Amino acid sequence: MKFDFNSVIGLSLAIAGIVGGHILEGGRVDSLLQVTAFVIVAGGTMGAVMLQTPLKVFWGGIKMLIWVFFPPNYASESLIKQIIAWSSAVRKEGLLVLESGLEEITDPFVKKGMHLLIDGTPPLKMREMMDVDINAFEDFSRQSARVWEAAGGYSPTIGILGAVLGLIHVMENLSNPAKLGGGIAVAFVATIYGVGLANLVFLPIASKLKTLINNQVVWREMLIDGLVAIAEGENPRIIEERLLGYVV
Repeated sequence: MKFDFNSVIGLSLAIAGIVGGHILEGGRVDSLLQVTAFVIVAGGTMGAVMLQTPLKVFWGGIKMLIWVFFPPNYASESLIKQIIAWSSAVRKEGLLVLESGLEEITDPFVKKGMHLLIDGTPPLKMREMMDVDINAFEDFSRQSARVWEAAGGYSPTIGILGAVLGLIHVMENLSNPAKLGGGIAVAFVATIYGVGLANLVFLPIASKLKTLINNQVVWREMLIDGLVAIAEGENPRIIEERLLGYVV
């Protein structure tokens, strides 16, 4: 996995733009730092998401967060070269020649496809079995990515709830002006946190994860096409031309 600097730059630019604009208007950075408001928004949002999401899917979404900064390395060009190498070897020495390289394969999906190919599974049956794996992967991954989409939907509302709680605190202390400032601060900052986290963090994360999932699905479909073509005995050059159509 390679570190994705674009994610860090984008997040930093978004935060810098908001905080910088606040400072230019004469505001102070510490006025935006309200632990109470953050606890209300973050805790309320995650609680709501957990309530609507099965535990396995919820933790799947949390684990996928690392993809935002360390996206899975699925290089189409490298896969095409590997498939062409397999195809050329099979045409020269037969399917059993692929057995020698099985131990070097770490991806379970690739290894399953290679086993089916070596075992002489009919091409249509191979595609059918591999498609089941792709559908299961895509369904679970998209459900996990929707954890962050759901967080983006709840966060602004929880921010408003935090604002109401802050105003309640203000109303309870009208006779004590010294405590009014803190309550008002929580009220407004909670709204900022709710809207900010939704539009700067949660929803962008969800969109990026969906893009990465789509890339992995396309990569797997390309692998299936390559393995099926090898099973059908197609010429390596024809296989390469077909697979290049996946590369944008």
